[in-house]
Amino acid sequence: MPSMKAIDLDHLRNIGIVAHVDAGKTTLTERVLFYTGASHKMGEVHDGAAHMDYMEEERAHGITITAAVTKAPWNGHVIQLIDTPGHVDFTMEVERSMRVLDGCVLVLDGVRGVEPQTETVWRQRSRFGLPALFFVNKMDRVGADFARVLETVRERLGAQPVAITVPLPEQASVVNLVTGRMLRFLGERGEEVESTPCDPDLWAQLADERESLLLTAAEWDEELADIVLAGEQPDAESLWRALRKATLAGSLFPCFGGSALQNRGVQPLLDAVIRLLPNPLERPPSAGQCMDGSSEIVSMEAAGPLAALAFKVQLWDGRRHVFARIYRGRLQPGDRVAIPKADGQVVQEHVARVFDVDANKRGRLEAAYPGQIVLLAGLRWAATGDTLCDPEHPLFLQRIEARDPVLSLAVEPQSSGEEEKLLEVLDKLQQEDPTLRVEEEEETGQRLLRGMGELHLQIVLERLKREFNLSVRAGKPAVALRETVANPAVGEVLFERTLEAEHKALEAKARVRVAVNPLARGAGLEFRVQPRVLPDGVDLSEAQREAVGLGARDLALSGPLAGVPLSDLAIDVEEVELFGAASRPEVLRAAASLATRRGLIAAGGSLLHPIMRTEVVVPEENLGSVLGDLQARQALIKETRMQADSVSILCDAPLDRLLGYSTDLRGMTHGRGQFTMEFDRFDLI
Repeated sequence: MPSMKAIDLDHLRNIGIVAHVDAGKTTLTERVLFYTGASHKMGEVHDGAAHMDYMEEERAHGITITAAVTKAPWNGHVIQLIDTPGHVDFTMEVERSMRVLDGCVLVLDGVRGVEPQTETVWRQRSRFGLPALFFVNKMDRVGADFARVLETVRERLGAQPVAITVPLPEQASVVNLVTGRMLRFLGERGEEVESTPCDPDLWAQLADERESLLLTAAEWDEELADIVLAGEQPDAESLWRALRKATLAGSLFPCFGGSALQNRGVQPLLDAVIRLLPNPLERPPSAGQCMDGSSEIVSMEAAGPLAALAFKVQLWDGRRHVFARIYRGRLQPGDRVAIPKADGQVVQEHVARVFDVDANKRGRLEAAYPGQIVLLAGLRWAATGDTLCDPEHPLFLQRIEARDPVLSLAVEPQSSGEEEKLLEVLDKLQQEDPTLRVEEEEETGQRLLRGMGELHLQIVLERLKREFNLSVRAGKPAVALRETVANPAVGEVLFERTLEAEHKALEAKARVRVAVNPLARGAGLEFRVQPRVLPDGVDLSEAQREAVGLGARDLALSGPLAGVPLSDLAIDVEEVELFGAASRPEVLRAAASLATRRGLIAAGGSLLHPIMRTEVVVPEENLGSVLGDLQARQALIKETRMQADSVSILCDAPLDRLLGYSTDLRGMTHGRGQFTMEFDRFDLI
């Protein structure tokens, strides 16, 4: 394969493979690497031998846990590829990968179609405006239906799919609707592609699909539209050109059918990645913000000052490494880079080494150029979402937002002598994973490990044992709660004290009135500090106004009911009465805090529980018992869908009622049931 330095941006594709868990995206990635010659062995997930699932935990659990980077050559191009996790507990890996990609391939199960995590990755894709292709996988399975899967794309994603290769499972082939040719996948591993003209009878059966393709593509090309409306057949290149234009605009999503496990349909997808997905120059330029607040367009060019985004931190052989994508300039080993932080500080560090990456293998590079995704060693302070830039030209690129954890468990080392080591290791793991938090509970002194779900926390505990030889005791998982108020209320305080300071008495006096009002679910927390100030004609100084606001905010992280953060309410400082020199800022802050607490207590507290958007898939004969069990867990059943010989139940359920549910579900369905859940909102139960 030619080096990255020798490849111009026109011949580079940065793509991600994304999907719901168990849709087959890692199996697809293994085929991509094999057919492109990037790997000489076709690893299987079910054997624990997938090239991209290199972590011991990934092989043990049979799922992807961490996003893995690799590259593959195809038709004179280089495809730089990130294989992402499908399990919702690791959705942060998808989020930060999407941030640095130019396009993606969404893998769908040919039987189940669009699933809950498909909707999640679709929203992530939409947030970054990535052009996308669909690969409808597992078309060899009983109950697989290509047309029905495309219909679920229309209904559940609101997207416009268009079929390009229609799978023929019984013939182990696909028909390309653009070229009119049938492709058979021969050889021991489907590496030989036999292309023949489609049989006229079969082509006639596909007339509706072909017409739909022509009419959809014609909307994007006037010349093509004239040909199609005249009843003539356009040439393949005209069709590809129109499809590319629509795909890059994000208005059309070409769909390809096949079976990765059976080695069918992968090569046409690879061709489409080159034909239809953008190179780095075809993506909108990044927006940067300079330290003075002004905006700057960051164009993908080697000549300008360095601008790169650190999108992932990873421990490798016990050492800290940073994945970054270069957006402008050139980066070499030994270069000094600036890292602007959110607090206004700018940290400077040296890049020790630059690596090319293939899953868990590294190769040294002399330099990294725009468009590349590389691994950097030597950076101690770069975190996920930080911008790496020229020290003479510091700026911020769009950051990566992390979600708050919803589940926690208490952890402590088996041996008290390992306390310091545990803290050090947990700090390193937090640097890797922004959704992992370590906190100490003030009242109990317990150390809490917070994460996105049971599997997320379980993987962390397994890594502590395997990578760092740390055995820890862990408590039962506990869910993260929020507090809100049930009714509007007012809290008022006349704060009056005599304080001793430097052997003299100081008067402290202020009156504050605060109104507390409930807000709609998901509204968050609002503070409004626009009080009527008494006596009339007097106004708050800047320091006094800031103090009043801080006093109202002091309770935001610890509500009076259960000591958990507040949410979905508004706190208005309505009135402040000043008493001359006695109403110093610290006095006003104390008065505002007490008034807010009284208002919250008077309003009546309510606990908000994390509600999970949940899908449970069970055999039809177990539907009744599973529905009854879900209702007993206070789940709100929203929809049931028949899928061949199984039923999909969509519901909203409190997270604390779903702890340990996978074991109970297996018992009710004799091991055949499965479920997925994703955080949706905090709400009453």
